[in-house]
Order: sequence, then structure tokens, then C-alpha cells
Amino acid sequence: MAKFSSIKQHLYQKIESGEWPENHPVSSENALAQQFSVSRMTARRALQELADEGLVVRTQGAGTFVAPIKSQTSFMAIRNIADEIRARGHDYQAQVHTLREQQASSQIADALGLLPGDTVSHSLITHFENDIPVQCEERYVNPQLVPDYLKQDFTTITPHEYLCMVTPLTEASHQIEAVMPSAATCQLLSIERSEPCLRIVRRTWSAGGIVSYAVLTHPGSRFKLGGHLHFTNTSGPSE
Repeated sequence: MAKFSSIKQHLYQKIESGEWPENHPVSSENALAQQFSVSRMTARRALQELADEGLVVRTQGAGTFVAPIKSQTSFMAIRNIADEIRARGHDYQAQVHTLREQQASSQIADALGLLPGDTVSHSLITHFENDIPVQCEERYVNPQLVPDYLKQDFTTITPHEYLCMVTPLTEASHQIEAVMPSAATCQLLSIERSEPCLRIVRRTWSAGGIVSYAVLTHPGSRFKLGGHLHFTNTSGPSE
């Protein structure tokens, strides 16, 4: 493991275990350099990558502190929201509002590669972090590829986790946009109509075809995207 990665892993453990809560001061570059027998530049790189990922906040003259906890995901990867929340040492819960079979509209049929009027599985779920709603997930699933979707208890397993288990995903696409929430979304997320949201529209594929079309809506005050790119060659970045 690279030296800066060792430092990052050490700091991850401090934050994720709850030993360092939000706003807790983080070891300085000098202290980390001495502790891990590395240069100050190496320690600075570790701290900067954590800042890029949204886990710490660096303020010139004041130091580095654990960032206030927001729900965070990466725009470069598809992750299970329950795992992300639990990794922060927080409680995860889900509330299922809709889990039913319905006919596909033209928009949903086009997204799933079906015909308008074809049967699809529809779920509407709110995900909570420490009893605070952080994501409203509306998902449409092709029942030909996932026939038992509507039989699942999505308070104990997330749709993403279940889909990965029964039909391994081979491809995904997503679009990210800022939106103003509808009245229904405000109610589900316990926010005011004036609060902007971040919406991720995602499609996933398996070897059999398009599996699902999902619309994930997050309150702007409780969510952020983050990530760090490593350039392995001149042709472009990798995760």
C-alpha cells in the first residue's frame, strides 16, 4: 500500500468508527508526516484527497476538521446507499411507499426498452440516515429479467443490493441535474418547496438487457457528490 494510502486508511477508520465526530480536528500535515515517517507532501496529499472526497474540511490558518456529515456518493461509481450510511457509523432505515405492478408509460417503456403498456415493477422508497430522509428512490424494473422484485422486503435489503445479487449488472448510465422538488417529493423528504434538490437518473443493464430505470432525488442540504481520480496514463482517468 502506498504511504499516502496508509494515512488515508488510518484517518478513514478514525472518522468511520465515530472516534472523530464531525468538526473534530484532524492531525496536521506535520503530525502525520512524523507519525508515518513520510514527507509533509505525502501527508498533504492524503489530507487533500480526503477533502476532495468531502470527508474533511481544510481551512487555511485553522487546520483540518472532520466535515459535517452529509449523505455523499460518488459520481464515478454505483454504491449501495445502506452501505454508505453504515460506513459512516450512522443508522440506516428505509420506508416503502409503493411496491406494485403497473403498465409502462411511453417514457418508462422507452427507458427500459419495452413497449408502452407493458407490465413493469414499480417501487417508491425513502432512505433515511439517522432518521433523516436523504434520498427518495423511484425505480422501474423489467419483470422479465427480475420476476421476484415485488416479493422483496426493501426495508431489509435495498433494490440496488437485490438487483446486483440476482442479475449482476454489466453496464450503467446516469444523468445528474439540479431540480426544484414537487410537493410530493417535499413531503417524502421533509423539506420546503424552496429547497433545491439533486436528481440522479440512472439506468442499469445486465447480460439480458435493461434491468431498471431509477430516479434518485436528494435534498441539496443533505447530499453531495465526491470522488478522486487517479490518472494511470495519458489517455484518461480511472477510478
